[in-house]
Formats: sequence, structure tokens, C-alpha cells
Amino acid sequence: MQLEKMVKFHKAVGDTTRLRIIALLRQGPLHGQAIAGKLGLRPPTITHHLKKLKDTGMVYSRRDKNTIYFYLDERRLEFMTTAILRIGDESSMNAEELYMEEKDQVKIIQNFVSVEGRLKQMPRQLKKKLVILSYFVQWFEQGKTYDEKEVNEYIQTFFDDFATVRREWVMQQFMYRENNRYELNPVEMWPVVVKR
Repeated sequence: MQLEKMVKFHKAVGDTTRLRIIALLRQGPLHGQAIAGKLGLRPPTITHHLKKLKDTGMVYSRRDKNTIYFYLDERRLEFMTTAILRIGDESSMNAEELYMEEKDQVKIIQNFVSVEGRLKQMPRQLKKKLVILSYFVQWFEQGKTYDEKEVNEYIQTFFDDFATVRREWVMQQFMYRENNRYELNPVEMWPVVVKR
């Protein structure tokens, strides 16, 4: 399923109009009419292309009163464009910015997880957050899909705010979501892997 997501991503960016939209959104958020005007295209055409980009997760939208603005998630775009280089490459998980000794990971888990196994709070610092997300996501089985209710029920066994944890797993590439079904990404795509 994850490979399909990568293929979908590369198909989405393999279009001249979509690449032009990405270039525009790198300069800042825009609404659909503005994008259409800058590219000299009709709004329905822009809507079609924006949907393809949103399906990959690299573009998201926010409403401001009656106007919907589109934003580029540059971090996700960069992650997906380099994902193919990380498949089967364990060294990518040891990138300098995310590298952490096992003893430091254990300390983070001890600080944020109670003796009963409940998450006290979600860490704010990215490195610590990734350790916690990796620690808890390993309950899921590789290759098995889960519906949203199952995911929520599991999260509630250790943290009340299931929506935040679920969203973070997807945003940080631990899990893949499609049509409210969730599946673990291959471990090679995780930003951090914590030994349990």
C-alpha cells in the first residue's frame, strides 16, 4: 500500500500544471481564483489539479471566512520526494538531526509514559515526539489494515486525545491513511524506530 502511495505522489507531480501550482504555493498560500489567474487557466481545471495534490498530502487547505486558501506542506513534499532513496536504507533513520542513542530514547519514554503505560502528555519537541509515536505505533501489525474506530480505541488505552496521536502518526509517516483505513508504513520510512 505504501508503494502505491509513492507511485501516486510521483504521478501527481509528473504534471506541468501541478508543478507550476507547487512553485506558486512555495511563495505562500493562495486561493483557487488567484492560482487560476496566475496560470491563465479556468478555476475548474485548478480545482482538479489541487485535488490531486491534496490527495498526496503535500497541499492542504484552510478556510478564511468565505475563501479557501491552499498551502504547500514543504516538509511533506521534501519527505516524499526523497522517500524512494530511503527504501531499504537503514542509515536514513540515523540522520544526524534525528539520531538518538537508545539510552536517551528509554529516558524519554520513562519521562512521558507512566508506569501504567499511559502517555502523560505529547512532547512538544519533535525528536521526543517521534520517539513516543514510534513506541506506541508498534502495537499495529505490518501489512494489516485497521479502521479508524480500531485505531481510536487502541490510542485511548494510553492517551485520551486520540485524534492528535492518529494525525501525528500519519503526518510523521508512521502510518498511511486512505478512506479512513490505516496501515503501518514500512519501517524504512519511519523517521525514528524505537526498540521495544
